[in-house]
Amino acid sequence: MNLQPTHLENNLIKLVPLGPGDFERLYAIAADPLIWEQHPERERYKREVFQGFFDGALASDSAFLIFDAQTNNLIGSTRYYDYDEDKKEIAIGYTFLARSHWGGTHNRALKELMINYAFQYVGIIIFHIGGGNIRSQMAVQKLGGKKIAEADGKEPGNVEQMKFTFALNKEDWNRQV
Repeated sequence: MNLQPTHLENNLIKLVPLGPGDFERLYAIAADPLIWEQHPERERYKREVFQGFFDGALASDSAFLIFDAQTNNLIGSTRYYDYDEDKKEIAIGYTFLARSHWGGTHNRALKELMINYAFQYVGIIIFHIGGGNIRSQMAVQKLGGKKIAEADGKEPGNVEQMKFTFALNKEDWNRQV
């Protein structure tokens, strides 16, 4: 599985591999504190905190810039991670969208694009979501994801809270599409 394909696009979303020169334009979106208010790392809107996130995204070789396919405006970032070829499993996450694209169809279109691509290679997609991130939990449940695990704990720089793991299997996805 290519974790960073160069052409993933549908009528609403276009994904472009994240590159080293993308920091400033992506940070212009991420600097909005309201994007992170339900996230375990609530200070990711700060440049120095976002720099660590960005560096991790680059190092993953599986991160993308998200563009609105109709306007070609940059609207966020996402990535694949924790690919396990033997288990036929991958995670989708580290996703954020500009508030201008909340509450509409863009997040679902993004996830559908990534899920459809991943299900060519795996049978299960995992989503890790902070317990306080109600927006993301609801969005994943609307996709058919089911909560399979809960854990509590604190990671460096994060607010202590429950962390949930949701899973979406290929058969359930294919039944609803």
